[in-house]
Amino acid sequence: MAGRMILSAALQAFLLAFPALFSIVNPLAGAIIFNEVTASRTHQERTALARRVALYSTMVMLVALWAGSYILNFFGISLNALRIAGGIVVSVRAYEMLSAPEAPVQRKTMEAAPVERAQGDLAGFAFFPLTLPFTTGPGTIAVAVSLGTERPDGWANISSFFGGASLAVITMALVVWVSYSTADWMAGILGGSGRQVVSRIAAFLLLGIGVQIVLSGVVPVLHQSFSPS
Repeated sequence: MAGRMILSAALQAFLLAFPALFSIVNPLAGAIIFNEVTASRTHQERTALARRVALYSTMVMLVALWAGSYILNFFGISLNALRIAGGIVVSVRAYEMLSAPEAPVQRKTMEAAPVERAQGDLAGFAFFPLTLPFTTGPGTIAVAVSLGTERPDGWANISSFFGGASLAVITMALVVWVSYSTADWMAGILGGSGRQVVSRIAAFLLLGIGVQIVLSGVVPVLHQSFSPS
């Protein structure tokens, strides 16, 4: 019974974290840009670069997920305040993606531009700019920190939550790896219109998740404010 509850809590954390990360990272749109900026490279070089980017992305997201909220708590920011602020940031980013899906694509293209002009080995570009800020930029870090604030009370519940959320991070990194490795094929399948459709669907999901995070902070604050002392 206890084991089933732990698995259920981990699954709920996964289902909360993965759609949020997928929406903000948007690996399908990123893969198209990745294909453009590495068009002059061989398939083997792009595959090796995609593997490095996926590994670095995993580290960035895990650090933000596990340590982000605790670092902010260290500075005296309450958990509910973190949830409200993080949810607002996520919601605003999602609204921008929903109203102007071409803007994030243009921004990512500019971030990855140095790779297109690079000569020689691309390994030095795997972390900057291809991982940070191209794949896991400030928006992704904000989402990961916001997800970390959703942790429940109790060590057993926290372990289940972070286990499920960490699995979502690893799965997201695997999606990035596969998407970037097959970027040439994916670019031909999706095209410009397909990329916009994916971006709008992802943005709508992210907006709902951002609102949910805000509510998880607002409800306890209102309960404390109106409950009899």
